[in-house]
Parts: sequence; structure tokens; C-alpha cells
Amino acid sequence: MKRRNFVGLASTTLAMMPFMGFRSFEDILPSADLVKPDWLIKLIKMNDENLKGYSSSKITDPANKYFGAFYDGNLYITPGHVGGFLISACNAISTPESSYFKSTQLLKEMQDASQGLLALQHTDGTIDLLDTNFHSTPDTAFLIKELAPAFNRFKKTPMQGAEKTVSNLEKFLKLAGEALTVGGIHTPNHRWVVSAALMRVYQVFPDQRYFVRINQWLSEHIDLDPDGQYTEKSTGGYSGIVDRSLVTVAIGLKKPELLDPVRKNHNMMQYYLHPNGEVVTEASNRQDKGTIGNLDGYYYSLRYLSILDNNGEYANMCRMIEKRSFNALGGYLGYFLEDPMLWKDLPSDKPLKTNYAKAFPYSGVVRVRRNEWDCTILSSNPGWLTFHKEQVMLQAMRLASSFFGKGQFQSSEIKQEGNAWVLKSTLEGPYFQPFPSDQIPGDGDWDKMPKSKRKQSEVQILTTTVNISESGNGVQVDIDMQGTDHVPVALELIFRKGGTFAGVKEHPSKKDAYLFDQKEGSYTMNGQSIKFGPGQSAHRNVQLRGGLPSVDAPSVYITGFTPFKHTLFIS
Repeated sequence: MKRRNFVGLASTTLAMMPFMGFRSFEDILPSADLVKPDWLIKLIKMNDENLKGYSSSKITDPANKYFGAFYDGNLYITPGHVGGFLISACNAISTPESSYFKSTQLLKEMQDASQGLLALQHTDGTIDLLDTNFHSTPDTAFLIKELAPAFNRFKKTPMQGAEKTVSNLEKFLKLAGEALTVGGIHTPNHRWVVSAALMRVYQVFPDQRYFVRINQWLSEHIDLDPDGQYTEKSTGGYSGIVDRSLVTVAIGLKKPELLDPVRKNHNMMQYYLHPNGEVVTEASNRQDKGTIGNLDGYYYSLRYLSILDNNGEYANMCRMIEKRSFNALGGYLGYFLEDPMLWKDLPSDKPLKTNYAKAFPYSGVVRVRRNEWDCTILSSNPGWLTFHKEQVMLQAMRLASSFFGKGQFQSSEIKQEGNAWVLKSTLEGPYFQPFPSDQIPGDGDWDKMPKSKRKQSEVQILTTTVNISESGNGVQVDIDMQGTDHVPVALELIFRKGGTFAGVKEHPSKKDAYLFDQKEGSYTMNGQSIKFGPGQSAHRNVQLRGGLPSVDAPSVYITGFTPFKHTLFIS
């Protein structure tokens, strides 16, 4: 069949399908006569290439306890790495478009790997995450929610000689299911990952105990705040995982109401997009905090709901991901193979919001976006301001003073006053009088004479107020620090690596540090610039005692002494 006709048939066949409307897993099994779209074929071929990377790290010594498993990049032998191979292998060997379809050689590798995986499983059904967690139900769940559906496709693909591999994986999944019904968790997202994994094991081994455990977790209610954010605020990591997990549970339990938190989170994320498609991560409570984040982890739930709801904004976000990082979608191949609704073309794009000023009080975030630039203001964060354009980024603005070793500025809240957003803090630096004579211990132990029982004297105070407002094609930052006089101050502008400065001078002794005393400076990357100014340079001490250590990034410093009043423009 010619490719042009092949694609045409795919469109015709798909058009006849009842795509719209919520369905259970029983309703979404792909029919044999359906034709996969080109983008899915590309992901299948990518998965084939991924499998080639495992062979060189296989444990081939039959006497080794973990024979058939694979070393990872750290020379660890981990169930996550071995499970990753088996997920890819199950998807490939059961997919006609794969070069490994019904491959006897791959089946042999799968048999060995499944034996290695069993050797890595504890008798209680759990596995280890060697980086941090041992006998871990959550990490078992992370693996199972992907491995179980991949195994299901493999099991339904008739192959001579597959019995041992099927038996090994059934044993692994069944024992893991036992762990998932009783095991505990660490973090909020783990509840939904465990629930999704139980839902997936149910598809292999129907057991009502799995539903009981899922509903036990669901009885705690989904941890979504009025901003549309989950507890961990992990926009670059766990929020996408929660969204995927909730879609899985919603489909499995036939509870479409569980999709509502996912929609609300997607709607919020539209306001967390930088001009280049990266996402705001500075408010996260997890390891993605302050990292370069993206929307990749949201793709499956965005695509699912864009088609289910005919939502053009979600479709726009999907296309943004496809354009920016198509290869990242390979991690979701199993979802796409399972559900032909996802093969349908995305709805037409609806423009995303690019011109707004919006507060997210539960997250301690204010977002200002004016088309080609955006600004993020953060409370309870020492990096309280960012300013992004498509090519160049001010990743953080920080303010420190040498005030009793606790002068790193951050504000517990953001208040709006007129057209300005206000951050504020007040610090005290007391001295302490002799301990009450009738309470002095006989052994002179300092720890037995707590400061809380000593009278304070000569209390020093430093009050810092930062006003942030829009000005021209950017923002104006007004800083006012007063109370105790002659305290050294350093205002720090941290930029992303890769650009060049103008209007600043290198610090004489500190790498990637620049002093700034001119009317205007700039930082340029890929032909685009952020301008800032004016500056001042009253001293050279840019690493103040009590301030956070400098980061590995080019940073500009404006220095002075209290009382410190300075207005800085960024555009």
C-alpha cells in the first residue's frame, strides 16, 4: 500500500470512531484494523532505537545473582533501569510497526531481564530506589503503572516460547500488587501514583482489594488548592505525574469527576509559561525548584483532555511540546498505543494567555506577562524576582545584608498596593544581658542558660521594603532598607549562562561576578537583550556573611550601605 493512501485510510477510519465522551479501559482497546498516525510510528521507531542501548550493559554471567539485568550509568543494578528495558521491550515486541515485532531474540532478552527483575524484588513485593528509598512502595508504583499495561499488550500477543517471560512478569506484578495494597507513602503525589499502579495491576489481575485501597487514598481528597496547584507545587516534575495518574484512575474507576483537578491544574499552568515555553519552577517544594522546567510531563493529560473536551488551549500546549521536545514523548508511548482516541488530530489551536498580571496567593506567586517578556514575583523565596524573554533570562534577583548573619532578604507574603506588588521583612539583632543569677547552673554549661531567659538590649532593627511595578516595557524595582545604619548591602542579578554583558566590569577576585556602577547595563544571548540600570558600587564584598552562597551563573552586583534606597529598571 502506498504511504499516501495509507495515511488517507487512517484519517477515514479514525473519523468513524466514537472519540468524544468519557470511557473506561474496557472501551478503549484498539481494534486491529486501525492505522496508527505518522507521529506514533515515529515514536515506535524511537523506542526501537532506545532498546539498542541496553545490550552493552547486560549482566551475562549466569552465576551472577542478577543475571539478565543491566547496569545503569552509575554501574548500579536497579529495578527501575531493568523495568525500563522491559517496558520498552513489551511495547516493541507487541507492536506490528516495530522492527522487533514478535522478535525471538528480543524475547530471549526479555526472559533474562524478567529473571533479573525478580531477583531485585523483595519478598514483600517492593523494590529499592538506590538513590534514597528502600523497600519502597511508591517506587514500586512508579514502575508498575508503566510496566503493567506494557505487559498486558505483550501477553495478548501470541508468541511461541513466551511462557517463561509471562510467568516471571506475572509473578513480579502480582507480588507488587500485594505491596501496593498495604504499603505506605512519603509525599502527597505518591497516593495518586500508587492508586494508578493499583488500577493498572487490576487490569492484569482483577482483585477488589485494589479498588478498596484506591478508594482509601481517594477518601483523603485530591490536594488541589484554589490556585489550581497541588501541594508540592512541583510544576517541573510531580504535577504532571499527578495529572497522568488521576487520568488513569478516572478512566479505571469510571469517575470522570477526577478529571476536574487535572483541568484546573492545566488552566493554572497556562499562566506559568515563559515566552519560550519553559515553566515557572521557583515556587516548587521539590527537587525541581529553580530548575529549567518544561511542559513535557503534562503532554499525555493535555492531549487526552484536549481531544475529550475539544479544548484548543490544551491543544496549543501540546503542539508547543511537540515543537520544542518531541523526543521526550517517547516516555509516554504506552499511553498512545493503548488508547486510539489519542490518535485523533488535536483540535484547532486557541491562543494562550500572553498578556496578564495575575496573583496565585496559595502558591506565593505573582505572574506578569506582557507578550514577549514575563516577570515572576515570589514570597518565602530568597530569589524573589525573575525576568524572562524568549532567548535571555534573569533567573533570580536576590538581596543580602551583613545583618547579624541573617540578612538574606525574603518576604513571607506579597501584597498589592495600587499598581505595585510589595515585599517586606523586618529583622532584629539583639544583644543579651547576664543570665538571671538565681537560675545559673553550677557547671557553667552554656546550653543550660538559653537566650530566651536573658534580657535583650541594644536591639538593632533592619526593615526592608521592595516595591515592584510595571514601567515601560519592563518592571521597576524600588528598594528601601533602613533602621540600623552602615550595614553592607549587595543586590544580586543572576543570569542564565551563555550570554555577554555590556556596561559592567569583572570583579577583581570572584569568578562570574560583575560590579555595576553605570547608568545602564545589558545581558545579551542569541541576539536578544535584557537591559538593567542604574547601578552603584560602594564596595566590593559580594559574598556577605549570612547571605546565600553565589550560584554557578554570571551575576551582577549593585552594592551599598544602609540606609539603602535604590530604584532599578529592568526591560
